[in-house]
Amino acid sequence: MNIPLGVATVLALAAAGSANAVVTVFGGGQAQACYQAALAGKSDTDSIASCNVALDSEVLDPRDRAGTLVNRGVMKLRRGEYEAAHADFDAGIALAPKVGEGWINRGAMFVGEKRYKEGLADLDIGLALGPREPEKAYYNRALAYEGLDDEKAAYLDYRQALALKPGWDLPQRELLRFTVTTR
Repeated sequence: MNIPLGVATVLALAAAGSANAVVTVFGGGQAQACYQAALAGKSDTDSIASCNVALDSEVLDPRDRAGTLVNRGVMKLRRGEYEAAHADFDAGIALAPKVGEGWINRGAMFVGEKRYKEGLADLDIGLALGPREPEKAYYNRALAYEGLDDEKAAYLDYRQALALKPGWDLPQRELLRFTVTTR
């Protein structure tokens, strides 16, 4: 079954909010239900249970299994279950290391935990792999740069996130806090 490609936004990881990416999977009914729940911004126990059933009972190729793990991790991250989300992101990355969304989500998790250098490293890898919605990686990377007191890099990444997705309110709101001067 083909599942449409999409990415969901998750807020409330860091003080300013964070953006996370959902991985498309081409699996069975519960894998699709897991994907749809993650895409819709859900994180309830029934949605996570659909991921569990898919992982436990459906035949998924390595990429689809990785996608289901990452999608479950996104839902756990929304719930503030960092350890469980981290385990899912690690497992997803191990199965499909060339899927940028796994790296981006783990990077966002690190940013949410104020582990900015680790977050930057994962976000850079995720960007290099060409994710479907790179603006979310740039947004999270901007949060990491702010955490490391690199305001110029943060500003540039917020601008890049907004350039890639004009009208996106999260980077727009963050950019309002900056004053640009010339020397």
